[in-house]
Amino acid sequence: MHLWAELTRERLGALLPEALVVLPVGATEQHGPHLPTGTDTLLAATVAERACRAAARCERPLILAPAVATGASDHHLTFGGTLSLRPETLLAVLLDLARSVAGCGGRRLVLVNGHGGNRGVCTDAASAASVRFGLSTAYANYWELIGGDDPLVPGHAGAFETSAVLALRPELVGERPEREAPPLPEVPGVVVQPESFWRDVDGYTDEPSRATAARGEKWLDAAVAGLAGRLEVLGRVL
Repeated sequence: MHLWAELTRERLGALLPEALVVLPVGATEQHGPHLPTGTDTLLAATVAERACRAAARCERPLILAPAVATGASDHHLTFGGTLSLRPETLLAVLLDLARSVAGCGGRRLVLVNGHGGNRGVCTDAASAASVRFGLSTAYANYWELIGGDDPLVPGHAGAFETSAVLALRPELVGERPEREAPPLPEVPGVVVQPESFWRDVDGYTDEPSRATAARGEKWLDAAVAGLAGRLEVLGRVL
């Protein structure tokens, strides 16, 4: 595994034609009263780096690009503490990065997303980059690689993300609020986003008080194993 930022232009030029470039995409946004604003970037970058190191059977070099630390987070702006790109701006950023990878000689790009608000943009970016720049692309939300059907995954600043940050950087976790999980509107087959939802839940979901470092390690290990396995497959098919 190689870190893009630590390689010279000559070394990158030699590796990129055969490599998988892995680009974590995070966010900087409020995460309730108890988690740091960089949570999504921390988790996406950590899972991506650990997975690249664990994907020992990948047939191609793995190059980890610096994480994109600002995402599409307009729905959190009213709380403060949030840096957000408009969706169209994030799409332009990701396409410019894809164009740069291709211009340096890269042929394959894997987006590893760490923020729910980025999902649609990452889908569009992967598709458009393939057509515009001749790249073979792939895109994954890291939390979807954990497996199972745990209702706490992913949430927002709830038990899942709080557990993960407790496992990685416990000093960054503040006093966890206690409450029962608020009800979420559900319509089968439909994504529902009430206008008042984030205000009603005070900017975080489910029950952060249920978080533990042990649960965080378990979830992170599962996400890393899931992504590492996918990278090994992508090394064969892209």
